[in-house]
Amino acid sequence: MRRTLSTVLMLSMALAGCRAKEAYDKAKISQDLEKHGAMDLMKDVSKDHYKPPADGKLTDSQMQMYLKVREHEKDIAQVARKEAEAHAAAAKQAGDKSISGMMEGFKTMGSAADMLTADIRAAKDLHYNTQEYLWVKGQVLAASTASLTSKMAEATNASFDSAYTQMKKSYDEAKDDQSKAMYKQMLDNYDKQRATMKTETPSISPAVAYNQQLIAKYDGALNAITNEVAKYEDKPGEAQKSMDDFQKGVDKAVADSKKK
Repeated sequence: MRRTLSTVLMLSMALAGCRAKEAYDKAKISQDLEKHGAMDLMKDVSKDHYKPPADGKLTDSQMQMYLKVREHEKDIAQVARKEAEAHAAAAKQAGDKSISGMMEGFKTMGSAADMLTADIRAAKDLHYNTQEYLWVKGQVLAASTASLTSKMAEATNASFDSAYTQMKKSYDEAKDDQSKAMYKQMLDNYDKQRATMKTETPSISPAVAYNQQLIAKYDGALNAITNEVAKYEDKPGEAQKSMDDFQKGVDKAVADSKKK
């Protein structure tokens, strides 16, 4: 009994300690946002310089940097978002045409700017070269976007193949020449569209292909896009759920197409 009570007490103390640290971290972020706004941040960023590699390929250390920045970015964006909401509520209460309401309105825009630049501030806080970070983020997003495009193409092709299979079945089962001719024309059109789709499919550069493989070692292929969308979601987890549902939908469409 004493051992159980001791364990519960220790867990409670640890939880309280975590909450206290979280509150302290958020207060520190809020204080930094007040002292150094988005304009001050941009001035600091302009002092950084970085020459990207000619081959456009990421390194392991750069990927690790990106993930560390992304984690800290969430905390900053969360604080900035809450402050923007608080200023917006205060502006509404004071009245948009009042001086205090206008001041709160300006503060709302400032907090919104802080939210949009949360990743750059996070990179600065972690003492990274912000220009290198921005390049790395661009490469990660390019690789993630290419993965999303491939996933969408996979879904389109699966749907197309399923429709083609059904059309071929109808052609084979047609009893009269008129029906067969009609289905044959539709199949020919499908073949033309398929050929066009192949020529219009964008090719992936060697750099993007390499970066996709590197990202797979550390993160999900579509997490970069999900994280960008998540900054603006009203409820935490909505963006991730939407992306998960999308991927499940594509996988199901492909599986269903193969069954048919």
